[in-house]
Amino acid sequence: MSQEKKKKDSILSLLKYAGKYKWPLMLCPVVMIGEVAMETYIPKLIQRLIDEAIPYSEQNGEISQVLLCGGLMIVMALISMCFGMAGSYLGAKGGMGFGRNLRQALFEKIQTFSFKNIDKFSTASLVTRITTDVNQTQNTLIMLVRMAFRSPIMFLMSLIYALQMNPSLTTILFIAVPLLAAGIIIIMRNAFPRFQIMMKKYDIMNREVQENLIAIRVVKAFVRSEFEKKKFGAAADDVTKAQRSAEKVVLWNGPMMQILMNGCIVAVLWFGGQQIIRGEMGVGALLTFITYITQILMALMMLSFLFLGIVLSRASISRILEVLHEEPDIANPENAVMEVKDGEIEFDHVGFSYAGDQDNLVLQDISLHIRSGETIGLIGATGSAKTSLVSLIPRLYDVTCGTLKVGGRDVRDYDIHALRDQVAMVLQKNVLFSGSINENLRWGSERATDEEITAACQAAAADDFVRSFPDGYETDLGQGGVNVSGGQKQRLCIARALLKRPRIMILDDATSAVDTATDARIREALRSHMPETTKIIIAQRITSVMDADRVVVLDNGRIADVGTHDELLARCEIYRDVYLSQQKGVA
Repeated sequence: MSQEKKKKDSILSLLKYAGKYKWPLMLCPVVMIGEVAMETYIPKLIQRLIDEAIPYSEQNGEISQVLLCGGLMIVMALISMCFGMAGSYLGAKGGMGFGRNLRQALFEKIQTFSFKNIDKFSTASLVTRITTDVNQTQNTLIMLVRMAFRSPIMFLMSLIYALQMNPSLTTILFIAVPLLAAGIIIIMRNAFPRFQIMMKKYDIMNREVQENLIAIRVVKAFVRSEFEKKKFGAAADDVTKAQRSAEKVVLWNGPMMQILMNGCIVAVLWFGGQQIIRGEMGVGALLTFITYITQILMALMMLSFLFLGIVLSRASISRILEVLHEEPDIANPENAVMEVKDGEIEFDHVGFSYAGDQDNLVLQDISLHIRSGETIGLIGATGSAKTSLVSLIPRLYDVTCGTLKVGGRDVRDYDIHALRDQVAMVLQKNVLFSGSINENLRWGSERATDEEITAACQAAAADDFVRSFPDGYETDLGQGGVNVSGGQKQRLCIARALLKRPRIMILDDATSAVDTATDARIREALRSHMPETTKIIIAQRITSVMDADRVVVLDNGRIADVGTHDELLARCEIYRDVYLSQQKGVA
């Protein structure tokens, strides 16, 4: 199958997201046909009124024919209005439903992405695609179901009536239509690449907004508001310039249509007037013919706007399809293992690269066996790939080479949900969501009782400060947990992880914002409450890992040494230097 054929099939395949809203979308064109039938027959009544009913009324002194024609015109106009309203309602209902389903499909697709897939698209770009691009696509669909049938049928019916009335005058259209088609093609070819550029500028502007709002406290702390204003202003100016560049091309459509329409009407009046003088045509017939010519040209104008809408949406559709067609880097295998036996972990000559390049590995030749229930400390300088190492365990990324086993099975053999459900991670960057403390904690276990939530918070040294709030566990955290401090946020995230009762618990520098006494309480609670859970503690402070069963020292993506605190002090220079420097700091 050719690339062009695949592209067309892909664009058409978006219609499957209409779902239950396909019936309004299918009924809309049918209703629009009824509206067109009424609209195109009304000019025939105008001709009859002017050329027959009015002369008859003048000759016989009665207005019954005039009233009949007028009454029929009013009835047909009302029927046409009803059809039009029904068509607008069905088109809007079907189009909005399609947009809703498409957004849902995009969101669900994004949820299947691995970190590598998400790294490919910026967050701002994904937001633009799920909002602006979907809006553009659904609006085009609404216009499509209303105009794609209405305009061609109006064009054909009006053309047939015009040909029946006066074939010689109709030849004027055969000059105007090719000129219009050529103009539309030129506009479309020049507009499409400009709209692609415009959507990319939207991505950049949305990124600036997102970064500023997320880091608003940092911006204010460093007094960078003016800098951020200028930065956003520049991004907004780029969007404006891109929009102007695209709209300059599209704006030619209106004047072109007006010139052709007015030119056609002038030509019809000129040649039709001569036919009236010669007695070959009546005044009513000329007015009716002009009405049909206007309907034909209006239908062509609507089609031109439809084509331009399709051009606008092509850029959005291609961006939507990029997300929908993106294959998740990590997927469930066939006959996936659904149960993690225990928390045993084994790295066997593991290498990892974010780009999948074996010649540029972040982790190199990692071989490490961790027994189930063991507590492992992980120490290393900034950039030594500690977080990268633990991210491989729940398959947030896949190993580039070597083998990683959990519970005696390769992690790639597991069902992703089953594996991740048994691995609790408290990440370096703690994230809480809008809602109450209770709702956030239940991310760990939806069915957790109040007693279990309290016990988890006590273990994470969070119960005291939670109860100090007026609303206790029902305290609203605000977006991102802005109502609590960094240390409180860390402890709530630890409590949330404890509620999972996982086989493996990973704390990625999760106690960096708490004092050493609280850190010790949390570690003691982990030992006593989760003796069978494998615990991996990444820390910068030696005191956070010195009582671990073993400590792993990472250096530039390699394991420098593994041992107990005392063993490493005796033989590992890296570990000893860190310990001594921190002891001096304490002193």
